[in-house]
Amino acid sequence: MTSAFLIIDTQFDFCHPKGALFIPGAEQDVDRMASLIRRCASRIDHIVVTLDTHQLLDIAHPLFWHDENGHHPEPFTRISADDVTNGRWVPHFSPDKARQYVQDLEANGQFEHFIWPEHCLIGSHGAALHDTLLDALKYWSGQRERDYAAVQKGLYPLTEHFGIFQAQVPDPAVPETQLNSPLIADLNRFDTIYLMGEAKSHCVAHSLKQLVDYAPLLLPKVVVVTDCTSDVAGLGYLADPIYAEAQSQNVRFMKSGAIFS
Repeated sequence: MTSAFLIIDTQFDFCHPKGALFIPGAEQDVDRMASLIRRCASRIDHIVVTLDTHQLLDIAHPLFWHDENGHHPEPFTRISADDVTNGRWVPHFSPDKARQYVQDLEANGQFEHFIWPEHCLIGSHGAALHDTLLDALKYWSGQRERDYAAVQKGLYPLTEHFGIFQAQVPDPAVPETQLNSPLIADLNRFDTIYLMGEAKSHCVAHSLKQLVDYAPLLLPKVVVVTDCTSDVAGLGYLADPIYAEAQSQNVRFMKSGAIFS
């Protein structure tokens, strides 16, 4: 039986207390991931790590928006389609596309648009893998004589890109926002796909949702590693329907200590 690890956004900004968008519990998640990789290196056949990567002037960062007085929204501000229509929040860049994006987001039943602290900026220390995980990946590569794969997401500044497989609102003119069929095909080579990383409430949840929506044949292979992922503080409820739906589709949920036992 072959196995692949899909490790979502285990980066400094999410997983270190000094990170720009630290997720409580993520440090312990990283420790468990690293221990699992080292302990079971011979039984892990493929590892994909994803890297949330943003421009500074991103639609989900404060500098992209302003109010009538020129003030930028604070991190963790929700911006609804009504807010944009009524001029409460005004996009400073690509205004027509930004307004349409927020409307499409809500029309598609996605989360309301949300402003985050500036995080995982391209080229920054915050965008790098957490050192503990990186050391474990290097150990695995040395043991198995193969490289881990790294997949970036989020560089196109006019859409959020929570799930690894597709942006929240794909742009037909921007390939990196569209469905990542090669990644789905890559994972489909393996008998079991272990899903873990950050954050449980957002990028892990949406990656799982996209598998449910666009790659249902993979679902019997998927195992969510429950003690290797944590919620953005206070927002775990947002993803509850996603996990409930996945469970109804026979996705398995397992703690790291039970893997390969």
